[in-house]
Amino acid sequence: MSGSGPAGRARHAVAQLMRFAWLEARACAFAVVIFAGLALSTLVPLPIARYDALLVYGVVATLAFWALRLETGREVLGTLAFHLVGLVFEVLKVRLGSWSYPEEALTKIGGVPLYSGFMYAAVGSYIARAWRLFDLRLTAYRPVPTAVLAAAVYANFLTHHLLPDVRAVLALLLVLATWRTWVHYTVGRSRYRMPLALSFVLIGFFLWLAENISTVFRAYEYPDQADGWSMVHVGKFGSWALLVVVSFVLVANWKTSHLRDETLRHSSPGALADEAVPSRR
Repeated sequence: MSGSGPAGRARHAVAQLMRFAWLEARACAFAVVIFAGLALSTLVPLPIARYDALLVYGVVATLAFWALRLETGREVLGTLAFHLVGLVFEVLKVRLGSWSYPEEALTKIGGVPLYSGFMYAAVGSYIARAWRLFDLRLTAYRPVPTAVLAAAVYANFLTHHLLPDVRAVLALLLVLATWRTWVHYTVGRSRYRMPLALSFVLIGFFLWLAENISTVFRAYEYPDQADGWSMVHVGKFGSWALLVVVSFVLVANWKTSHLRDETLRHSSPGALADEAVPSRR
């Protein structure tokens, strides 16, 4: 680091913050594309139903990311898995009246347009791309209890309409299961770490903000938004923080070679189009 005084440290901190923001923006690329489609679909006249057009748009975006080498074939398959998991979740939640898709479309199943799975795929894409771009590693990760709790979180979001809602208990158990689990990541030439549980909270907060934007663009609507947009209840922030765990476990499942001590490295067969290999001292 050039300059060891306060001014030099401040410049380094600002530069690292900018690098971090740039990596985050790249990790969010697929999500940004999906959000751009949502926004444009409310402004541009479409020859087919909006939900149907968004499905076509999502498929084209996914293929484009693969063709441009912005995502690997394995990551595209992961996107499909997230799409299916999210679609099942949507069908059940819409049937229970949690939210709705009021517009007509040909590509609807159980009142849910097929495009909706891409919103979950965008979350999975972010985690997978962040894992690669930040060169993520975990220490003291407990895959089995974390995966079991992730499954319980998913189930609780479907069963709490009929059974007691135990998300607070599950949140506490997740904190215990991830206690002393660290996420190590690279920005520039420096290596940092943060608690895994904290990363769930931070991602959940930004997903709650993203959900507010989604409902502005009428991606779907909650019952209290039928007569006009209103802010999504702040309690959904906690819900998203828990759902992030489900996405994380799915991504971690195909990143098993990374789930080891932070100092162990893996060989890279070749960089993707958007993959910068960080230089080391």
